[in-house]
Amino acid sequence: MMYKRLFLLFNLCCLFISLHAQDLNTRVQILSPKVQSANKRILDVLESGIVEFMNGRKWSSDVIKPQERIDCNLVINITEWDGSSPNFKAEAQIQVSRPVYNSSYNSTLLNLSDQFFDFYYIEGQAIDFSDQNYISNLSSLLAFYANIAVGLDCDSFSKLSGNPYFAKAQNILNNAQNSPNAGWKAFEGLRNRFWLIENLNNKSFIPLREAFYVYHRNGLDEMSDNPAKARQTITQLLPELEKLDQQKQGAMLTQLFFTAKADELINILKNANPADKMRAAQILMKLDPTNVAKYESLKK
Repeated sequence: MMYKRLFLLFNLCCLFISLHAQDLNTRVQILSPKVQSANKRILDVLESGIVEFMNGRKWSSDVIKPQERIDCNLVINITEWDGSSPNFKAEAQIQVSRPVYNSSYNSTLLNLSDQFFDFYYIEGQAIDFSDQNYISNLSSLLAFYANIAVGLDCDSFSKLSGNPYFAKAQNILNNAQNSPNAGWKAFEGLRNRFWLIENLNNKSFIPLREAFYVYHRNGLDEMSDNPAKARQTITQLLPELEKLDQQKQGAMLTQLFFTAKADELINILKNANPADKMRAAQILMKLDPTNVAKYESLKK
């Protein structure tokens, strides 16, 4: 009887440690509309393996309570696979969000499309990762974005506190430089993993990261207590973003900010006074031309 009690206690402790270690709340979906193979069981196994890899590890040095876990959505679209080869060509959509204080609303921190999410995978194999060297493209991709997610979440709660995680993501990218897979190198495009982490670690973008913090902590998180003041805080950030864009026009990090925030900004600013709305619309249309049609609604 004593042995059974000790065994039960041990299992409960292991369960507590496992739950305690989880920093991410990642939902994974693998799509394969272009794949003709009828045997797609491997994709279900892979999906479960990715969920375990992302959610079962301790990524953050902070103690994160279950209700504070960072929400991530990872949608992987298999574009080429013959049904038997361990080589997969894929694209991925990565979304990261965080809760807004005293509300049920979650604000998107990142909404990124990775066009080069190719990987090698054999059914049932463990997804192994080392921060010392490159093991596989799949584990490097997942660990890279896990650290980006934690870093952005930290930046939104405490100014520039994402630095350690962006440094880890940089290390993963450095280790992958000899990988045959695309997306890790500067010359492979202007909007890939290389430029994402380059921007996040580049001192020139510190003003944008500081604005990112102010936007969330002094803007969104204050919205429930003093919506007018919070709205004014966010409105006053736009000229600062405009100055940065003049120095780093077309930079990936600036574009990603508006990809994540365009609809949110419209909802926030629609209740501002007419003069502020007009000025905000003018700046936003200049900074984010892909969403001009959306920002036009602020001018009405």
